[in-house]
Amino acid sequence: MAQIKVYGNRSVWGERRAEISDALHDALVRTWQLPADKRFHRFLLLDDGDLVAPRSDAYLVVEIVCFTGRSRKAKRALIAALYNDVAPHLGLAVNDLEAVILESPKENWGIRGVSGDELALSYRVDV
Repeated sequence: MAQIKVYGNRSVWGERRAEISDALHDALVRTWQLPADKRFHRFLLLDDGDLVAPRSDAYLVVEIVCFTGRSRKAKRALIAALYNDVAPHLGLAVNDLEAVILESPKENWGIRGVSGDELALSYRVDV
């Protein structure tokens, strides 16, 4: 399981949600082997002035919230894909993209009426 939260300025990214989502999901499918039909993305776009950072107006923050279990190699591969593939695709400078992977044990999740550690997944988490 992985859910993505995207923070950025609405005036810059509001019309590009689908493009951002496609680029991020492609990176997750390639590096973490997520199924193509498992896309959970939330856009938390902010009004001008509500995102304060010493970056350009195009500054984008990506949080990947997921089950624990991915290897260090898999996490590094995803981060590399974000900077090598996603950022250039979106026209972002490396200083205007930040990402964080937030892991949580399966038992801390509730999905489809059960605890995450009771959930039968159709894909592996331990990549």
